[in-house]
Amino acid sequence: MPIYFWAFAIALIVTLLATPAVILLARKTGAMDAPNARKVHKKPIPRIGGLAIYTGFIAAIIFVAFKFGLDGEQLNETIGLAVSGSLIVALGLLDDYKNLPAKLKLLGQIGAAAVLVLVFDVRIDFVTDPFGDYFYFDNLPIPHLAIFVTMFWLVGLTNTVNLIDGLDGLAAGVASIASFTIMLIALEQNFILVAVLTAALAGAAVGFLKYNFNPAEIFMGDTGSMFLGFMLAGISVTGAVKSVATIALVVPIFALGLPILDTTFAIVRRVRGGVPIFKPDKGHLHHRLLSVGFTQRQAVLLMYVISALFGLSAIALTEVSCQIAVLILLVVVAAIVYGVKKLGIARPAN
Repeated sequence: MPIYFWAFAIALIVTLLATPAVILLARKTGAMDAPNARKVHKKPIPRIGGLAIYTGFIAAIIFVAFKFGLDGEQLNETIGLAVSGSLIVALGLLDDYKNLPAKLKLLGQIGAAAVLVLVFDVRIDFVTDPFGDYFYFDNLPIPHLAIFVTMFWLVGLTNTVNLIDGLDGLAAGVASIASFTIMLIALEQNFILVAVLTAALAGAAVGFLKYNFNPAEIFMGDTGSMFLGFMLAGISVTGAVKSVATIALVVPIFALGLPILDTTFAIVRRVRGGVPIFKPDKGHLHHRLLSVGFTQRQAVLLMYVISALFGLSAIALTEVSCQIAVLILLVVVAAIVYGVKKLGIARPAN
């Protein structure tokens, strides 16, 4: 059985077994998500499910490392992801229990990103443009630009997945689709470490979905949503997905298109409304879908479809000519513009 199948299976099984224990732990320690005006659930739900996702992912990585072995660079990157991801999980647990201020949480995310970038030297040194040319950050007269770009990517994506976690099964499903997308591209480009890491992440997220899909028995909380976002961002940096020929920078952005767009329009909406960008509102895509009559399950399934279409577009971009790639981009942009106007996602929320 290929190494990435092992990673997926181990993460899936461990997460399935760990989640009931995490549910009991949450109930005993008071980690319960109470309903309020902004949330859609009607009764308190355990909310540290990300601990089970983390456990499944780490178990899979440890198993793969011991069974198949990793070379020096792969081992460094994998340990870096495990250490910085553990810091993100610790931060998420603190937030789920103590409801940390947004600025303090942001500082914690920056700290975890700094560990991956500065201690383990994982960074985006270059990207390629749609024509296959390489763009090196260190060639620009801006000191340490690669470090800042990488940390912005890590922290930004951590928060995009965090913000989309608003309906049962939404963040876990979208992260699973994004993971599968990056895994398929990595396999096609022979980036085995990326395939293994994304397979493990997908397995953990899919295993958690059994308990998280509507009606949810447990929420992943910030522990899970920040971990998934940070891992997806980190894996796409470590695995050289950024160096895939043909519109390489766009590949991870497309794979994670739905949470990225939702976050972008949330920022636009809050700026237009004159409110702090970290202030929660009910203007996210899933809120808009509920407001026009979708049920929770219908809204989540539709967003799965949108994520899958983004994923297919990402895969297509690595396989087609430049002209067709540009056409795909134009079609996607047109569809986004239409959807934004139709649902009013960029308008200030009530």
